[in-house]
Amino acid sequence: MLAALMEMERPPAQDGIDTTHRPVMVREILSWLGPCLAGPVLDCTVGGGGHAEAILDADPRATVLGLDRDPVAVTAASRRLARFGRRAIVRRVNYARLGEAMRSEGITAVGAVLMDLGTSAFQLRDPRRGFSFQSDGPIDMRMGPDAPITAEEFLSRTSEHELARIIEEYGEERHAGRIARRISEGMKRGEIRTTAELARAIGSAVPRAGRERIDPATRTFQAIRIAVNAELDLLKEALPEAAKALRQGGRLAVISFHSLEDRIVKEFMNTEAKDCVCPPEWPACTCSHRRTLSVLTRKPATASPAETSTNPSARSAKLRLAERL
Repeated sequence: MLAALMEMERPPAQDGIDTTHRPVMVREILSWLGPCLAGPVLDCTVGGGGHAEAILDADPRATVLGLDRDPVAVTAASRRLARFGRRAIVRRVNYARLGEAMRSEGITAVGAVLMDLGTSAFQLRDPRRGFSFQSDGPIDMRMGPDAPITAEEFLSRTSEHELARIIEEYGEERHAGRIARRISEGMKRGEIRTTAELARAIGSAVPRAGRERIDPATRTFQAIRIAVNAELDLLKEALPEAAKALRQGGRLAVISFHSLEDRIVKEFMNTEAKDCVCPPEWPACTCSHRRTLSVLTRKPATASPAETSTNPSARSAKLRLAERL
């Protein structure tokens, strides 16, 4: 049955919105969270509902509260999980407000919290969302309507210096300065109005001799998306709330696809696994910090070769887990 779950996709909805998406590392999630599925499970980034569906199918005692800031994802997950009735509740909520969402549903603690930080396939495939440069569309990139500005507005308002910093830091792009200059110039002249025009501007700024196998626009699009949606800041807000939401013995599972996300998750779990977080040179502890988590994965788990061969999005996935003490 698990193999079937991993291969399962949904056809495009009748409204024309393609909401098919293959969740990554389903086998690993079910294995690690198996002992905790009987309690409520909080899926903080429910997306198309693939992980939630696998959890509900795996344990008849499981219930899932699925959250997502994207209204399209909420619609897709609600359709996919409708057959489970009240065992599945889906709400449009930014996961940094997971505590509020739990209280509104009368949930005081959960057995497991899952965060899948990847971008859903249906977001990338819809040119109207502006996440991808593979098809032309508006420069939007918002994960949901709670993002205050579009990517186009962000590029118009951000200085060249600040844009270079963002592209270098969030995109880990070594040609950040050249790219930021080209984008800033193009925005001022009105030459960049669509994702295709943005991708061409980025490509023109990257020397051919210094290009990698990936498209020159890949890292910059990623950096802009992270900035527009405040993804790293929200992750930092959500992780402590997720740890508080767990009952004793409950488990936190986070799948990241970017080194900056993985670093934040790793540092949070390692900090919460310590009794003292004072600087090592201090003669005595003054922080009064007490460990709340036990780290279960010293090194992140990764997808199997079999999965990565059929689902390319799983190649960069890293799974970290911790257990509530």
